[in-house]
Amino acid sequence: MERPALEAFGVSKRYGVREALRDVDLVAPAAGLHGLVGPNGAGKTTLMRVLLGLVRRDHGSVHLLGRDLDSTRGMLPDGVAGFVDTPAFYPYLSGRRNLALLSRLDSQAASTGPGRIDDALEQAGLGARADDAVAGYSAGMRQRLGLAAAMLRSPRLLLLDEPTSSLDPAGARTVRSLLRKLAREGTAVVLSSHDMTEVEELCPAVTIIHNGRVVFSGLSEELRRRAPASMQALQTSNDRAALQLALQQPDVTATPARDGAGLDVSGDAAALDAYVIALGQAGIAVRALERRASPLESLFLQLTQDGVTGAEPPASSREASRGSQRSPEVS
Repeated sequence: MERPALEAFGVSKRYGVREALRDVDLVAPAAGLHGLVGPNGAGKTTLMRVLLGLVRRDHGSVHLLGRDLDSTRGMLPDGVAGFVDTPAFYPYLSGRRNLALLSRLDSQAASTGPGRIDDALEQAGLGARADDAVAGYSAGMRQRLGLAAAMLRSPRLLLLDEPTSSLDPAGARTVRSLLRKLAREGTAVVLSSHDMTEVEELCPAVTIIHNGRVVFSGLSEELRRRAPASMQALQTSNDRAALQLALQQPDVTATPARDGAGLDVSGDAAALDAYVIALGQAGIAVRALERRASPLESLFLQLTQDGVTGAEPPASSREASRGSQRSPEVS
């Protein structure tokens, strides 16, 4: 069996009294897309910085393309690329000249040939603006320029932190198409995002972290099997009475909405139909009923509630994250 592109085990990082990461495992296969998802502040960016060698971890081991990160003396192994946060460039230089400068500073990128810069810019959707000063780029264009810079290394492992943030729908579609293409061609892509819908669309496997801990790691299909019914936003003429009525309905769960407007209701289609009919029979008008979260988003919300913090990850999560571990090779 081919060794995973990324193997991180027991990664922990503390900033003073704040524990940013605690015993995090993350394994990504030799090719394909793996999602790293969690709410803002979950520890995703800290983990990506650790994996890219930008932050020193306190504990744990990291292997990139089979190489121990500690053995690379602060340099990423050949074939590894990525970025965190919003990539920074010289604003007075064009996108093309910025990439040319990065290429000269990186021996691996320089070895790919002069045509690689044009190719990377085209793939990132920046060919028409390649000679414009970066100062005139939008935030989304700078994000895509960061992806183009990563592409200069012809990566076999690509680590991306929120690559579609700040992008308009067209730009995000360009990036997603490129990531799918890279995965099909054999690149391992680890995609960090707080958007469960985006990760569900792209990634066959996912690791979810919350408050610096893994709360799920495994196939997206497994996550879907465990997912509850869709969450619906319900507004009625008498939300208090509607909440009491929900307690009498089988297979319907209702709670006051977090934003204070209406109720959050979940259940399958038949159960919700019966509930709505019961509301009408009780003289309670339904003023709005719309989906707030897909089943997978609903499970994501459950897993990342504060009440879950500190809970032991499900057995399937631990097994999935350690399934590719090879103890003789991991320090």
